[in-house]
Amino acid sequence: MQIEAAPGTACTATVAGATVLIGERAGTGRPSEDRVFTTESAVIALDGVSTVTDDEPRGAWYADILGTTLAELLTQQPDIDLRKALAAAIATITHHHDLAPGSSPASTVAIVRHRAGRIDAAVLGDSPIVALGHDGAVHQLRDDRLATLVRDRPQVAEYRRLLREGRGFGERHRELLQELRGFQQTVVNRQHGYWIAEALSQAGLNAVTASWPAEELAAILIATDGAAAGVEDYELYSWPEMAKACRSDGPQAVVDAIDLAEHEDAEGQCWPRYKIADDKALVYWPLAPTALTQQRP
Repeated sequence: MQIEAAPGTACTATVAGATVLIGERAGTGRPSEDRVFTTESAVIALDGVSTVTDDEPRGAWYADILGTTLAELLTQQPDIDLRKALAAAIATITHHHDLAPGSSPASTVAIVRHRAGRIDAAVLGDSPIVALGHDGAVHQLRDDRLATLVRDRPQVAEYRRLLREGRGFGERHRELLQELRGFQQTVVNRQHGYWIAEALSQAGLNAVTASWPAEELAAILIATDGAAAGVEDYELYSWPEMAKACRSDGPQAVVDAIDLAEHEDAEGQCWPRYKIADDKALVYWPLAPTALTQQRP
């Protein structure tokens, strides 16, 4: 099931006996390319990869069909390895829509599944999963391969400097992003590069995975990068503080607060970044004791 709502409106879904809360907000200037899907036992969050140009089809289209395909596959085969599920979904879409590696839309993927007393998770791209333990432990599942590759690129240093100087998100900023995108094309979906869901099924097999005993966890956060920035870039929250805010105010209030902070820094001087405001999807999954008991082998 795809989760959709009017802008600024929170959504809920029942997953493994728990009420999952979802907050979503579009960035600046176009509809959101972030998507959230649920099954009876899983949540899938995707961030369609935006393009600097307006080439079609867009990342939102790809996120829609990949989320739908994954949800159907996880429903039909609830015990399938998550990496194999992702690879199979990518292969299916590539075949049915005649996609070509390197010239197709793409998407990050974060999957969390409740199965046999465990929480299984897989991440491909910069949409982290954070599992919070009853003991206060914070377990992060993240895929930082692209961030590591671009961190020291001269374009990053230049756009950060220009933003801090008050030059804003102008033409030179867009040129630098185009240059970065060109570099990324040389390292995408290959060993020693980074992996993303696009038109190469092998990418799915390179997802980062983890599994935790469900009884040890109090809640799970799933965030696309626009929502994760509230913790990792802007330091508005820690992960436990974000979970607490989701529990008390709901994830919609959290993504709204992050969006407000971005617009208050509309020139990017405080937080140099790719765009004024990114799309945001944030999932808060409190683990229900009744569901845990029912799903233990």
